[in-house]
Amino acid sequence: MAVSTAKRRLGWLIRDRFPFRPVVRDVQGVTLVLPWSHRLPDYARWGPTYGQNLVELARLVAESSPLTVLDVGANVGDSTVQILNAADGRVLCIEADPAYLEFLHRNVDGDKRVSVVEALLSVDDEQTARTAVRTGGTTRFAEGGDADAMPMVSPSRLRAEHPDFDRLRLVKSDTDGYDVVLVPAVAEAWADAHPILFFEYDPYLTRIAGHDPAAVWARLAELGYRDVAVWDNGATPVGRTTTAEAGRHGAVLDVASNQRNRGRTYWDVAVVHADDLAGQAAIEQLVPGLI
Repeated sequence: MAVSTAKRRLGWLIRDRFPFRPVVRDVQGVTLVLPWSHRLPDYARWGPTYGQNLVELARLVAESSPLTVLDVGANVGDSTVQILNAADGRVLCIEADPAYLEFLHRNVDGDKRVSVVEALLSVDDEQTARTAVRTGGTTRFAEGGDADAMPMVSPSRLRAEHPDFDRLRLVKSDTDGYDVVLVPAVAEAWADAHPILFFEYDPYLTRIAGHDPAAVWARLAELGYRDVAVWDNGATPVGRTTTAEAGRHGAVLDVASNQRNRGRTYWDVAVVHADDLAGQAAIEQLVPGLI
């Protein structure tokens, strides 16, 4: 195990010296142009189910209604390409990191089912300077100088400017700590559509971003969301719970992250509105047990 870990870290060190060298990789049934430093091929090789919970959820949703997806933090377009490989639909990608936008366009341009918004999703439209902080194929945005400022777009303006997604069915959000404020804002902007909300619940990065991770559950409950499906960060089902109980169950993530010799861990969660019977059936099929 120690030899394998050392070999992996050495490989990452070499690739990180030339992080944005384009490479073509076949990953989980699709062909993608990726930065050489991107970790997705490694994660998929070590855990074949990595990221497939979202793809399977999209496939099930498409069986009962037209599939319209908002991909927040689209990165290189890997989720979008895999979703559309599994089910027909339309995807609205939003990405703000210029380095990953180049690869996003390489992977989705030419597919008329995909629209790309080059902006940073914000609770409102206020222009705030942000700097991209990149690590191993993912980006979080921290406060930065004016030269680093990215265009901002609020969920309400995003909906108004993209009427083809007025009946939004599925939201995927991966914004490294900002999901707990952005996802409720998206849910509120599309309150009449009741989209399923799939996002990373990562208390560690959420606190770095200056937010209370547990606050998301009460906010989503206020918007009528009730049922929660939980996977670990390798997409293995953990169980189902409710927005009323998810905060209590989520405390285990802090315990795991604080234990000596244990790495940071997080959940993938899918949150379904109380009136969305098809969405409830989908998560019950994917995650059959209770926490």
